[in-house]
Amino acid sequence: MDGEPGAFWRPESPASGCDERTCFGRRPQPLAPGRGNPYDFSMASTNYDQRRDYERMDAAALEEHQLERLNRLLARILPHNSYYSEALAEVRLPLDSLDGLAQIPFTFKEDLVGGLATGDFARHLTYPVSQYVRFHQTSGTRGRPLVVLDTAEDWQWWIDCWQYVLDAAEISASDCVFMAFSFGPFVGFWSAFDAAASRGALMVPGGGLSTLARLELMRTSRASAVFCTPSYALHLAEAAAARKFSVADLPVRTLVLAGEPGGSIPAVRARIEEAWQAQVIDHAGATEVGPWGYSDRQRRGVHVLESEFIAEFLSVESGQPAAEGELAELVLTNLGRFGSPVIRYRTGDLVRPVWQHDLENRFVLLDGGIVGRTDDMLTVRGVNVFPTALEQIIRSFPEVQEYQAIVCKIEAMDQITISVEDRLGRPERIAEEVQLRLGLKVEVHCVALGSLPRFEGKGSRLVDQR
Repeated sequence: MDGEPGAFWRPESPASGCDERTCFGRRPQPLAPGRGNPYDFSMASTNYDQRRDYERMDAAALEEHQLERLNRLLARILPHNSYYSEALAEVRLPLDSLDGLAQIPFTFKEDLVGGLATGDFARHLTYPVSQYVRFHQTSGTRGRPLVVLDTAEDWQWWIDCWQYVLDAAEISASDCVFMAFSFGPFVGFWSAFDAAASRGALMVPGGGLSTLARLELMRTSRASAVFCTPSYALHLAEAAAARKFSVADLPVRTLVLAGEPGGSIPAVRARIEEAWQAQVIDHAGATEVGPWGYSDRQRRGVHVLESEFIAEFLSVESGQPAAEGELAELVLTNLGRFGSPVIRYRTGDLVRPVWQHDLENRFVLLDGGIVGRTDDMLTVRGVNVFPTALEQIIRSFPEVQEYQAIVCKIEAMDQITISVEDRLGRPERIAEEVQLRLGLKVEVHCVALGSLPRFEGKGSRLVDQR
């Protein structure tokens, strides 16, 4: 493995041998704002040093920066954006401080969904459809899909946000980056592809290939970085082992993971790093919001990219602003996506915010990354159960290849039944650990190796059948 775990951040001497200040100069620059496009209000791209300056901003300077960006966004979009001009009709603008956000109503995903069957797009688009160049939609696993469009300038903003993730992963022009995702309408790693390409990295698309074909292409291309979901990183390692070779023999030094919380779940991250002998970098984002999070240096969790997003935290317990470390729903406002803005967007992601004392990066840290989702939390016999908590316990047993947990009612009593592919064949030790850690008595039984579902995209291992 290239470097000790937790020591992957080396900006003075990138591991791949290229000074990012030099490599970054190869990227194409967007047109100057307003030059030949009346809808172009893009922000200037940042370089490596400027990104570090943003991370070191004190609270007052950061708030001033966010307030200026927010007022600028509102001034630009409200004459054109019917959804937000109506929602903010009673709000006095410009805002004098970020406290004024409280005047603005929350935005929910359900508010934005248009009529996909009739060809309608998201309701919060700012410009005529002719101004947009990118089409993406949410997966539809939590209701109707939401179609979101981006202008060329918005897409450049996506690419600029991704540079923080690529800094953490030390991606440079000397890297060969393998993209192990389907390249469908889900936003996936589309923006990551363009962001890494802008650094001069050699990009290898893995869409449309089988798992074994992807592994072979990683080998022949000598990929040094792989982008995929945590579930798929585990599946790739398992598929390789079934063919009597190890992914650790590939030249991959970094895996950038997204789509699931696994990159910040210690047991999951440790298992992936052990299998691949490579470092794991976590990333968080959403089609409707943008690429908002990236691993901190010690990999305790995920930083919110506060130079481009305003983060609020609503206590799950009270619905009021959360205290440090309190379980809270993340609310985000993006500041550079003029064509598809979201203001005070209820993400549904559950997090524990920690305000930084690290002078090198003062962006708020989400301890442990995304803990769960508001619609994922299950209450079983009075105990709140998150899929991430269950996964942390089960993945701590290295002999377990895969698992599935089903919640059902047996004689009016909630019951969790966990199926495990356990090479030791001793499910009782897993049941004991779940009861110890979660306070729940569960039934655990072994199934044949390879019999449980595997996932290329987002995994779904906790099923509620009540």
